[in-house]
Amino acid sequence: MAPHSYMLDDPEFIAWRQGKRLDPADRPSWWGGWHDVVRDAVSRGVVVRRARVASEPISDFVRYEYDGTFTNIAAGEQVRWLPRRQTTDLALPGTDFWVFDGTQTLFHHFTGDGQLNEDGWEYTDDPVRVKPCIDAFEAVWQRATPHEAYRPR
Repeated sequence: MAPHSYMLDDPEFIAWRQGKRLDPADRPSWWGGWHDVVRDAVSRGVVVRRARVASEPISDFVRYEYDGTFTNIAAGEQVRWLPRRQTTDLALPGTDFWVFDGTQTLFHHFTGDGQLNEDGWEYTDDPVRVKPCIDAFEAVWQRATPHEAYRPR
């Protein structure tokens, strides 16, 4: 569940802002290590889901993520989007997070200007901290729109 914008100095984001777009037909130009990890996990029967909560109208960075989401789907991820205005009755963590196997959470801590903090990766297997993330994710997932049907404003 990403902030409005982050990592604005990412070279791929800068290239996107300058008009470069990924070509779905040119898979070698965009397929990378993360795609291999997801593909291999999915081939073992693991379900990989990504929920993106987005403020609308979406920022350039979120549009960049939206435009590149076809790569996640090609690897086997399920991706859904939920406009932030539809989350007002949900208890959501204040930072991006990933849940692994329902037992571990990775929190990403960003600076105020959208950069990943020097110590920005925090893992925990504390059930007291993991369970609220699972509950938040499931609540978002149930409401969210699959990528193929989501039309950002």
